Amino acid sequence: MNNLIFEQLLNSLQFGIMLFLIASGLTLIFGVMNFVNLAHGSFFMIGAYLAAWIAGATGSFWLGLAGALPLTALLGCALEWLIFRHLYKKSHMVHVLATFAFILIFNDAVRMLWGAQPLPLNMPAMFAGPVILFGLPYSSFRLLIMVVGIAVAVGLYLAINKTRIGMWVRAGSHNLEMVTAMGINIRLLFRLVFSAGLVLAALAGIMLGPLVAVQAGMGDDVLILAFVVVVIGGIGSVAGAAIGALIVGVVDTLGRGLLPQLFALFLDADAAASVGPAVGSMLIYLVMIVVLFWRPSGLFPART
Repeated sequence: MNNLIFEQLLNSLQFGIMLFLIASGLTLIFGVMNFVNLAHGSFFMIGAYLAAWIAGATGSFWLGLAGALPLTALLGCALEWLIFRHLYKKSHMVHVLATFAFILIFNDAVRMLWGAQPLPLNMPAMFAGPVILFGLPYSSFRLLIMVVGIAVAVGLYLAINKTRIGMWVRAGSHNLEMVTAMGINIRLLFRLVFSAGLVLAALAGIMLGPLVAVQAGMGDDVLILAFVVVVIGGIGSVAGAAIGALIVGVVDTLGRGLLPQLFALFLDADAAASVGPAVGSMLIYLVMIVVLFWRPSGLFPART
């Protein structure tokens, strides 16, 4: 039982950090540009596909990672310049409808390019085995995901709070006209922020690719969880996204993993096996309702 709790706790932290990678990009785009991008999860999928394709051709996960991130950034820049920048002044409903169309387009596009069958993306050999933590074995690749996520969180904090570009981003999220009047190329800034957000989503897809099937639609379910993270953490707040991601990761993983055994203490095995996962899958939404009842703008809102 102790081994199970230990493994589930680490898995919940890894899942929360992966959610942070997605949600931080989502909240960055919405917080700075006030743009609702439902296609954000599609770039989680596109990053994983590009990495699997390049890794399959070269035999190297690292080359897949190194190739997929700039390709995703280029695709994001092109789409922002061609289409999305024309939607910034439209209503949020227009953003939702337009970017929802891109979810369908991207899902069909990857099926056309790579087929309907999932693509394999093997984890690097040096992280294929377990490591011993506190006397218990644990996946070294999942630990790598945690390290990457923590490094990204620290990098984002420093970039936003300690650099001149970060100062422009924070100023632009509060007073766009003033930033423009200061001579800042706000269109270029928006393009950089948009691409950076998509690269974070792609990075999450690449890191999770070896643990799940790289297939069309893999970003759709993750997108819903990312929105829950953004709502709990507070719209436009990267710190809120970090806290919200950890809350969702821990509650979702521990709920799904431990509730069936908890229900088995007072229900029969079949009932516990069906009721436990069902209640576990609802827990994050119950948490979201409680948070919104207590703090309607989320835990750490940057935009009210």
